[in-house]
Amino acid sequence: MLAADRLTPILDTMIPNGQIGLALDTPLDFLEPTPIGARIDEDFPQLNFGLGYDFNYIINRTSDDLALAARVSEPTTGRVMEVLTTEPGVQFYSGNFLDGHHVGKGGTAYQHRSGFCLETQHYPDSPNNPAFPTTVLRPGETYRSTTVYRFSTE
Repeated sequence: MLAADRLTPILDTMIPNGQIGLALDTPLDFLEPTPIGARIDEDFPQLNFGLGYDFNYIINRTSDDLALAARVSEPTTGRVMEVLTTEPGVQFYSGNFLDGHHVGKGGTAYQHRSGFCLETQHYPDSPNNPAFPTTVLRPGETYRSTTVYRFSTE
């Protein structure tokens, strides 16, 4: 589940097109808990550009305080991960470009879509899109951000 009904759509170069788009009622909609692979292969231009999910979702929030960005659960083990952040966005990447060259724990090669990332952030390419939240930090200013990855079982 991603606590976001909007995202920054991308061009075929994987760079945001400068617009804000709706994820609702598209294969990019994760407002309700949905298995990552349920719609990943649908013929949808945004999915086709990156061979799966690789999008900055705009977190639904009511303040600048810590807000829920994502909740992932694994039904077999009951493991749960929640991502909370003060950042305005969360990049969801579904391992589209993994190809077996990266090796992890126990010598396991990471294959296509065998993992995913949830990275809290400002919107990609913000300096070139004045409508996006600013990433400018002036001399003397301080940048602060908090992200919490909370793990539990259910």
